[in-house]
Amino acid sequence: MDTSTVAASVTGDSSRIHRLKPNAIGLLGVVFMAIATAAPITAMTGNVPFMMASGSGIGTPAAFLVAMVVLAVFSVGFTTMSKHITATGAFYGFISYGLGRTVGLAAGLLAAFAYMVFEPSIVGIFASFATNTFTDQVGVHIPWWVFAIVMLAINAVGTWFGVALAEKLLVALLATEVTVLAVLAVSVALHGGGPEGFSLAPLNPVNVFHGASAGLGLFFAFWSWVGFESTAMYGEESRDPKRIIPRATMIAVLGVGVFYVFVSWMAMSGSGVDAALGLAASDRPMDVFFAPTTRYVGHWAVNVMQWLMITGSLACGMAFHNCAARYLYALGREGVLPVLRRTVGRTHAKHGSPHIAGLVQTVVAALIVAVMGLAGKDPYTGIYTLLAILGTMAILIVQAVCSFAVLAYFRTHHPETRHWFKTLVAPLFGGLAMLGVVALLIVNMSNAAGSEADSLLLRATPWLVAAVALTGIGYAQYLKRRDPQRYLLLGRTVLEETHER
Repeated sequence: MDTSTVAASVTGDSSRIHRLKPNAIGLLGVVFMAIATAAPITAMTGNVPFMMASGSGIGTPAAFLVAMVVLAVFSVGFTTMSKHITATGAFYGFISYGLGRTVGLAAGLLAAFAYMVFEPSIVGIFASFATNTFTDQVGVHIPWWVFAIVMLAINAVGTWFGVALAEKLLVALLATEVTVLAVLAVSVALHGGGPEGFSLAPLNPVNVFHGASAGLGLFFAFWSWVGFESTAMYGEESRDPKRIIPRATMIAVLGVGVFYVFVSWMAMSGSGVDAALGLAASDRPMDVFFAPTTRYVGHWAVNVMQWLMITGSLACGMAFHNCAARYLYALGREGVLPVLRRTVGRTHAKHGSPHIAGLVQTVVAALIVAVMGLAGKDPYTGIYTLLAILGTMAILIVQAVCSFAVLAYFRTHHPETRHWFKTLVAPLFGGLAMLGVVALLIVNMSNAAGSEADSLLLRATPWLVAAVALTGIGYAQYLKRRDPQRYLLLGRTVLEETHER
């Protein structure tokens, strides 16, 4: 039975199906939305010093190189499947077609859960950056929770008015943060690679394993890409999604990867490799970037960089808010629960945006931030770190399962287009590599959490992820037995033009 027919029989009125605004975003827009979730300036200034001091050491740029190769291989299968399926639910739809509706719903809930906790995580780091910058540069101390409220409000408004508005805001914010990092890196390169010249040691993959903890370094490298797969979520809103989504995904993976490798390499070279490692281990780890910026560009650029750390994290949070809203919308539109279809499954009559799903996500994010704030958690070491680890574990598991879904999908649905590399070797390698990253996270979870190593939330992280997955499996089995028509909708789009091809 066609899924649109099923939808009509379940809801009683196929004309009431709500959809996102089509043709609202092009290739560059999708790329910017995906890169914004990676938050380059946050990934560089927040992760690189820690990786140098406690992770991959001198091999930190090489860790990004390794992660880029693994993610590029993973993306081969992911993008090949996206040429057949266009769905706002992305992983939810892909896995449902490849491994069945039960696994698909579990993955869909896990992905939605991950993006829903990523936003309050980024709210934490945004608020921390903003409070510190205002204190240092303006001389005014503003409580972090004030900035948290501001960010939540901006994200809610951006989603309400649709992806086109969010795209414009993200393009402006992303362009500035990328520019200032590029200015630093190019300045060091033009000065001969720093006081010691162009050392190739940071680019040697062997040196990834010469730091304090190779596993921790590699985990943070992969963490720096989280959200790149969000390209598939914008398929229904993009122009020619069968062409745009695969291209946007590979551009995001390779473009971000080359940028990360170059910027981290030049940041280390700018002070000299040994001196940079010393700065990373000091009580001012940001000087890994601030010192060479002052030396080769000027102190004014450091001031600008601090402000752009705020806007960069804002862009990241806005992108994650859009991702979470679209997952909630995808789950609601299919009527998994009737009440969801009448609420989060609706779109704005004028803007074609998942406005109710966006408001629900705002409320959830605000509650999480409020609860952790009242519990006395620091916005950076507590809210940001703990929620980022929780969300990253969930999304990495979903990515691994998606790789195996690609294997199954092309064996059962399109055997005529199977390819030894694109639909077999690449997804198999990608899936196993993702499971390896999950193992790295589990082994190094306490180290990654730093001062929050003994936190109850950290200890509960694997159990929370398992509980979400089991909820999806259990509810899918319940629908299969008690409401088979609604079960048929799981992971299937309800719009004729976005059906599997």
